[in-house]
Amino acid sequence: MKKICISFFLITFLLISAIPAHAEVKKENRLWQDESVYSIMIDRFNNGDLENDLDVNAKDPLAYNGGDIQGIIDKLDYIHDMGFTAIRLTPIFDNAKNGYHGYWVNDFYKTDEHFGTIKTFQALVKEAHKRKMKVLIDFVTNNVAADNPWVTDTTKVDWFHKKQEITDVNNQQQLENGWVDALPDLNQDNPEVKKYLIDAAKWWMNKTKIDGYSLPEVNNVPVSFWNDFSKEVKKEKKDFFLLGVSSKNNPSIDLNKYEDAGIDSMVDYTYSDNLRKTFANTDQSFSPLYSNTENGQDAFLRANFMDNEYTVRFTNDIVEKKQFPGSRWKMALSYLYTTPGIPIFYYGTEIALIGGEIPDNRGQMSFRAEKELIDYLTKLGELRNTLPSLTRGTMEMLYDQQGMVVYKRVYNGETAIIAINNTRKSQKVVLTDKQVEGGKELRGLLGGDVVRSKDNKYYIILDRDNSEIYVLTKKSGINAPLIGSLIVVYLLVFLFLYLIIKRRKRNKIE
Repeated sequence: MKKICISFFLITFLLISAIPAHAEVKKENRLWQDESVYSIMIDRFNNGDLENDLDVNAKDPLAYNGGDIQGIIDKLDYIHDMGFTAIRLTPIFDNAKNGYHGYWVNDFYKTDEHFGTIKTFQALVKEAHKRKMKVLIDFVTNNVAADNPWVTDTTKVDWFHKKQEITDVNNQQQLENGWVDALPDLNQDNPEVKKYLIDAAKWWMNKTKIDGYSLPEVNNVPVSFWNDFSKEVKKEKKDFFLLGVSSKNNPSIDLNKYEDAGIDSMVDYTYSDNLRKTFANTDQSFSPLYSNTENGQDAFLRANFMDNEYTVRFTNDIVEKKQFPGSRWKMALSYLYTTPGIPIFYYGTEIALIGGEIPDNRGQMSFRAEKELIDYLTKLGELRNTLPSLTRGTMEMLYDQQGMVVYKRVYNGETAIIAINNTRKSQKVVLTDKQVEGGKELRGLLGGDVVRSKDNKYYIILDRDNSEIYVLTKKSGINAPLIGSLIVVYLLVFLFLYLIIKRRKRNKIE
């Protein structure tokens, strides 16, 4: 009897292990273009340590609400399970009263007491790295808090530009010398200021092992400073990542000159505006989005985002168009995750958090919400993390008609076909063998659709508000060996049960 059991389980194991499954391609040596970033305003995300709730008023959107570094540690698995490979945090440095956002820096070498200690932050980085997640933090270089001790220090008068307003956002000299929101503007041309900022940046890198900086108001600081800054920090860590975040009110910024200065990736508000216009409603052309992404290497490191802490929440746009947020967000994220660039995902998007102008767009995160959008996002993240073509492949638009698009991404023999139906009705698209190799099948990994080649053509049919990510594979057809194997397994099961019953009857008789 023992031999029968062993034989049965061995045969069953071999047969089941022979059943074909979709092979996931694990990415080795991850590049920054493979990452997806979850962007967090610390004070508004999660309160993990009640002991640092100093002057906290959760009902006041202009005061500290209680979120802290420990709260992020507590939710790392939540973020990781959605497929994110990096987190980006607003400034952690010591801030002035009510500086919940982190941009009113008083001390570049201390953490804000409302957020926790440097040891807690080191623990956050360590825990993130255990999960193979990278950590970026905002590093402010343009200005300091109005009551920063430097402002009244007579030895540091030349550390600042003279107080002046910015009346012309297209005037680079005004941008670099003017005071934003009446905050003292640092003079980065002063060698002492430059050295201080670069030394502080290096200190945090070495002290906490972070992986990158995001740089607010990057265009309000001279390019010459960024040349020196990028060279110095990358001497400390070669693959250290610098993300430039420009002023929202300067859409005509020349992004290339900052990239030439060593900034690895730039936030592009013009592109973000186009994304919002395309996906806030149905039946919109995609042409404003892909004209500069087809086979364009620069697009691979562009920071793609729908909204951030400076903008109105994208959910607001959707509601204004009288659309359903869940559907519009699904379509937008499908595009964001499958086109060249690094997705920057603002906290709360997974629950379609709504919010108007600052500070309404910086609402508190809620972890009690419907999971439908989270589940969809998680699946997108899984596919983005396992299909190199989605992050490294060339891009070719195959079809674009008023909200229905199909495009192709190819990398090292892997071909992905992405179809997005952002229209009000079902759509049918026919792809020829000139667009996609004939005689094969498109296997859908997001919704499970399978499209087999017929006369070297592929007929894709997609319901409204639906997307599919296909991978080009050989035709599966009827798998005769698999069916035969399953029949054998069932026969063995019946035989096994028969022998057990027979053995029990014999034991009773004896």
